[in-house]
This record gives sequence, structure tokens and C-alpha cells, in this order.
Amino acid sequence: MKSIPRLTPWAAGLAAVALIAVPAAASAGQQRTTASQEAAAATSADAYATSVDAYYAAAEGKTGAALKTALHDIIKTQSKVTYDGVWNALKVTDQDPANPNNVILVYSGRSQSKSTNGGDPDDWNREHVWAKSHGDFGTATGPGTDLHHLRPEDVTVNSTRGNKDFDMGGSPVSEAPGSYTDADSFEPRDAVKGDVARMLLYMAVRYDGGDGFADLEMNDRVNNGTAPLFGRISLLKQWNQQDPPDAFEQRRNQVIFDTYQHNRNPFIDHPEWADSIW
Repeated sequence: MKSIPRLTPWAAGLAAVALIAVPAAASAGQQRTTASQEAAAATSADAYATSVDAYYAAAEGKTGAALKTALHDIIKTQSKVTYDGVWNALKVTDQDPANPNNVILVYSGRSQSKSTNGGDPDDWNREHVWAKSHGDFGTATGPGTDLHHLRPEDVTVNSTRGNKDFDMGGSPVSEAPGSYTDADSFEPRDAVKGDVARMLLYMAVRYDGGDGFADLEMNDRVNNGTAPLFGRISLLKQWNQQDPPDAFEQRRNQVIFDTYQHNRNPFIDHPEWADSIW
């Protein structure tokens, strides 16, 4: 199994908080302190990478359907969040790194006050990236409340997206710059195209017909309606490559693992697995 880099953007972000720039004329004591901080940061990054590798140990050396099955068996072990609990969880998982009082809306990209969650226009609500009608799971605890595909979004934009599959093109979406929609598809802004792909891939691996829910699967169509299917997989694989996981997405994955569900999205840790399975 290909190990994740020893200093992922998320680990680098953790390490960065410990590092302080030292002027060229710094004293020897300051230089020793900085060297110590750098060593601690490297150790932290190493420990992070090692723990992630251990989490996926059962998937070691597998490809294709065998890899999908192994990942399902790993990530199905999770704690569950209630639908009411999702409100507060999203205020943590999607917190604006530049403003702790705000969340970042997934399609709009807008930073908005955490306190403006609700159902009125210009509020933000809980967007199911894998639309809940695709498999008819509603808001039941399980796929309907899984934080790995629930994101904050403007109420109006959420309604515009509806339960459409993902594809390219259409008309610009008001309040979501860079996003487009037509009668049967939605195209998110470039900065989250990979995020969207990896959330859908997670859902297709996590929910396989067990737990009393539908077997969620990917296909290469749009207009899937209420079938437990999502498309288009060929395009989503491209998005996964074009928009690799950034620090925000990796931090989000870690917070869900540490604080809420205690499972991970494997396609954030190993984007290359998408091409191995599909």
C-alpha cells in the first residue's frame, strides 16, 4: 500500500503552529529553540502519518473490489450523530480558518456566521452532498446524518442543487460563484470539485446495503432520480485528480475522526484509491 506523504498539508498545518521564524541575527539560544520546535513538528507529522497507515492496515496490498470491501469493513465502524447534532458538528468541522465565528459554505465559498443556521433565505442549512433521495434514506441516523458528506450551504443554493447528479455546464448559480446548473445536473466551483467527488466515493464504499440502508453505488449517468446511484463517476474521478485534498478538507476529516464519528474518508487520505476501485 502506498503510504501517505510523511508531511501532508494537514500535518504540515499542525506543525506550522509550532514554528516561529527566527531572524538571521538570532541568538544561539533562539536557534536551538527553533531547531527543537522543528524536531517536535517533524515528530508530530510522523506520528500522524503512522497512525493513518495503521488505520488502513487491513487494506494493505489490495486493489479493485477487494480494496473496496476492505475499506468498507474499516470505515463502517463508527459513532453516529443525530440530525439535530449535525448543526453543532458542522460549526466545528467547517469552521472558517480565518474567523472562528464563521463556517465556510461548500458551494458558495462564503464565510458566514455560525449563528445564522436555519431555514430562511440567506441562512445556511445542512446540504446532503449525496442527495438523500438517492437511496431514500432521508435524515435517518446513518447516511442521513453522516458528517463525511454533510456540509453547510446557503438555503437558496441548497434548494437549487436539489437532488441533481454532478456534471459540467449549465447556467450560473446565484450566490454560488463558479457553480453552474441545468435541468438534471449541478457543477460545483473548482475549489471543491475534488471534495465533492471524495464525499460521494466515501458514501459508495461506506453504505453497501447493510445497516438497513440501500446499497449506494456510483454510475456514469445523470438524472438518476431516486435510485441509490450517483453520477457521473468518470467526471468525479477527474475532479478527484484535478482538485487534490487541501488543508481544510484534511482537517475536516481529522476532526470527524477525532471528535464525532471516529471513522475516516479514505479518499482524502489516499485519493489514488479512487482509480483503483473505479
